[in-house]
Amino acid sequence: MVQDNPNFILSVEDLTVSFDGFKAVNGLSFYIEPNECRVIIGPNGAGKTTVLDLICGRTRATEGSINFKGHELTRMREDQIVHAGVGRKFQTPSVYEDLSVYENLEISYPRGHSVFGALTFKRDADVNRRIREIAETIFLSDMLDERAGILSHGQKQWLEIGMLLIQDPELMMLDEPVAGMSVAERKKTAELLNRIIKDRAVIVIEHDMGFVADIATRVTVMHQGKRLSEGSMAHVQADPSVVEVYLGH
Repeated sequence: MVQDNPNFILSVEDLTVSFDGFKAVNGLSFYIEPNECRVIIGPNGAGKTTVLDLICGRTRATEGSINFKGHELTRMREDQIVHAGVGRKFQTPSVYEDLSVYENLEISYPRGHSVFGALTFKRDADVNRRIREIAETIFLSDMLDERAGILSHGQKQWLEIGMLLIQDPELMMLDEPVAGMSVAERKKTAELLNRIIKDRAVIVIEHDMGFVADIATRVTVMHQGKRLSEGSMAHVQADPSVVEVYLGH
């Protein structure tokens, strides 16, 4: 089977979900390699966010398979999927605004996730070093002691990405990470994602085509719950069906 190919970290095959007879995702298949940045684009209502909901277990598939490194995610709970190595960031940043940047990263550190781990968690040298590494990666080294509530919208997005990174997932999923960002913040976010994929695979949903061109290893175009086109950014931009339903609007 294709999903057994060791070159794929994630295999999505014939994925379908129906809501009262409406197929939000309809027979979708795609495959993600390690260290790949896959961007999913398409018009509103194409089923993009639903795909992320299915992969992370928030929504249950009606049919099909989602295989992550040998784990069949359609049979797993959300927390089990997280522990298997899949991290998800939603559209709206959800940071702890009354805590400092440092504390937001510290509270996300994986050692404290079990009851025993939370009781025995200590801010030791390893934790401190890891927090400072992540803060540098997300451009917030100088903001560690600042309350998260004073950060700009873009900085909050970076902090939430850092809160995922500190858990070291092998697959990260980001839903419209540059929505509402300034041009300068979008450029830095592209730089951040190009750094991130050196150590993991990333799936991004995005509408900003300039940003997509800066980060995408491969692009999947969705329309009405199905895969319309797939390939390099240049390939999908030149696909007449894509121009008709999406890029031309």
